[in-house]
Amino acid sequence: MKRILFLAAAFFASSMSFAAVNPKPFVIPELTSWQGAEGKFVPSGRVVVTSKQLQTVAEAFVEDYKTMFGVQLAIVKGKPAAGDFVFSLQPEDKQNPLGDEGYKLAIDQQAQISAVTTKGAYWATRTILQISEQSTSHSLPCGVTTDVPAYPLRGFMMDAGRKYIPLDYLDKVVKVMSYYKMNTLQVHLNDNGFKQYFGNDWDKTQAAFRLESDYFPGLTATDGSYTKKEFIQFQVDAEKQFVDIIPEIDVPAHSLAFSRYRKSLGSEEYGMDHLDLKNPEVIPFLDSLFTEYCAGKEPVFRGKRVHIGTDEYSNRDKNVVELFRGLTDHLIKKVESFGKQAVAWGALTHANGDTPVKSENVIMDIWYNGYADPVKMKADGYQLISIPDGYIYIVPAAGYYYDYLNCEFLYNSWTPAQIGNVKFDERDPQLLGGMFAVWNDHCGNGITCKDIHHRFMPALQTLSDKCWTADLVSTEWSVFDRQRQQLSEAPGVNELGRVLGYNTKATAAYPVEVIEPSTELDWIGPEIGYNYTVSFDLTAEEVEKGTVLFDGPNSKVYLASPEGGRLAFEREGYLNEFDYIVPKGQTVRITIQGNNHETNLLVNGKFRQSLYALTIGSATSNAGSAGASSDPYSAAKMYYQRTLVFPLAKTGAFKGHISNLTVSNFIEK
Repeated sequence: MKRILFLAAAFFASSMSFAAVNPKPFVIPELTSWQGAEGKFVPSGRVVVTSKQLQTVAEAFVEDYKTMFGVQLAIVKGKPAAGDFVFSLQPEDKQNPLGDEGYKLAIDQQAQISAVTTKGAYWATRTILQISEQSTSHSLPCGVTTDVPAYPLRGFMMDAGRKYIPLDYLDKVVKVMSYYKMNTLQVHLNDNGFKQYFGNDWDKTQAAFRLESDYFPGLTATDGSYTKKEFIQFQVDAEKQFVDIIPEIDVPAHSLAFSRYRKSLGSEEYGMDHLDLKNPEVIPFLDSLFTEYCAGKEPVFRGKRVHIGTDEYSNRDKNVVELFRGLTDHLIKKVESFGKQAVAWGALTHANGDTPVKSENVIMDIWYNGYADPVKMKADGYQLISIPDGYIYIVPAAGYYYDYLNCEFLYNSWTPAQIGNVKFDERDPQLLGGMFAVWNDHCGNGITCKDIHHRFMPALQTLSDKCWTADLVSTEWSVFDRQRQQLSEAPGVNELGRVLGYNTKATAAYPVEVIEPSTELDWIGPEIGYNYTVSFDLTAEEVEKGTVLFDGPNSKVYLASPEGGRLAFEREGYLNEFDYIVPKGQTVRITIQGNNHETNLLVNGKFRQSLYALTIGSATSNAGSAGASSDPYSAAKMYYQRTLVFPLAKTGAFKGHISNLTVSNFIEK
């Protein structure tokens, strides 16, 4: 009887011990291994660096830790003690290789980071920060992870050609990518709109090249561009966060910016957005263009890779196909002459021909298997990036491809090994990894960087997991989707405008009942993102056109718009008016509600108007006739967006006052 009792007690103790072992902590991307232990690590406030090479990584970690938690860690020398973060480099273990980006994180009395490279150590700090932000004590669960990515390239492409993307936003994109261990940002620097949206007139069609040019004065877009100096600094800042920038100049299609600059370069046969490959001026022009940005000891394109475009050119003429292949080969070698690795869009099945195109040490974006058969391209020797349009192309509010990616499907069913209907072996050495893309096809459709970011974040978090962990993700989608939203975007980044404890519904009232004009609110944040309700009592002594009611870093709410004198808002140059004029000398209760599709106005508690997406077609715009084609690219229909991330940085210089201001992080019913 005594023995039975002893065994039961032993089993109970064993069960308790087993239950105390820490489960794998939630981070994005998911850790590729975890051996849980008991207990937790509580930071002492010290960081011990055992290698001078890791000093900058430790400094970045300390800076981000303070930004996120308001705690100043101290970098010290000497013997580590309990509660210390310890950074060290180790030689590669051939039996258990960490490679260029892997790391080991052993958490017990100390949190010991070891890696072969500074990059691996830096990724370890992203893991620590993500775990730390999930508890008020910023403690870490004891255990050990050896975390190694499945694919060396994990990235995103931004179309800055059709929509100007300010560098301050691209800087934030880099920070977010880095926080989620995504290491490659491709910046699409030139492109043009579809002419059917511009009266079928090439001369009126939007086109832009976003970089400053000394070789070709007048080539640079006037509606937004980057100076060489600031683009270089952008790349320098990205390098510090271990994100590679791949600048892309897209030719010989998508090239209206160049033919508009020099009309003789354009093709009358295929359209002015195609360079005329029969024109002997084309190659010298492109040589000069790439030379301007790739040549010299301190080139504008700093990184190891440069994208030459080469997609979607017509293939109806065999002779032109051969010219296209010849130009592709020429540009690959031109980029290589500057010590860069060439990256190109896959097009060589579409442009099948006899002219050889270099494949050794060349990277190809495989985006559509009809344009480039991935099996054939692999056999030809290209290194591949999986960027299949049918899975990972975001075209905001266009009505084709994806407005938001199907993240649940991607999380459950996709890895970079799946390219269209072709499935490679997981971790195939010729498959570098995966990327997703935002294409801003519909120029002028009201989409802002805030709207892009709302689409970007869930996609980035999902594909970060699938590019690092591949087929080994173990968290259920529902859990992942819930917990991903609880993580920060990145240290110091809140582009989604999440405030008021965004994990739960909350309402806050401004602490001062009456708010005078030109008041710095310094309250819950400079803006609130989707979904929200902002309500206030407004008394306007005057209602003058152009008078601002609320102001913020990315938008304004007008008491009276500069054009119609109505209640209105503006962001990124888009002005949207409600059909409501604020009465002079009366007090009214204004409620504005916003989500990612519409902005609603209520007055005195009654619904007044919804500014939802407007469908703009040939009858109401300069789009021209769409014709009867079923091709979505041929339709001259646009869905103009009227969304608003509400500004809360300060009140404007209007005459009157605001009172009883309340803000909710949900749509009040």
